[in-house]
Amino acid sequence: MYYDDHEPAHFHAEYAEDEVVISIETLAVIAGGLSARALGLVADWAVLHQDELRRAWLKAKNLEVPDRIAPLS
Repeated sequence: MYYDDHEPAHFHAEYAEDEVVISIETLAVIAGGLSARALGLVADWAVLHQDELRRAWLKAKNLEVPDRIAPLS
């Protein structure tokens, strides 16, 4: 996430030289792309942490440091 970023609420995920932007509410891809395997891992992680992503988005919008979100284990 980037501080004071544009709506809709979203997060960025990078893998190698690829990047994807994913909606926090719908978990749909907004822009970019990743390999099917990488996108699947990001989607699995996002489902587990959707509420934390919402809270992190609000903090970032308010220029506050978002809480750390655990990686996929």
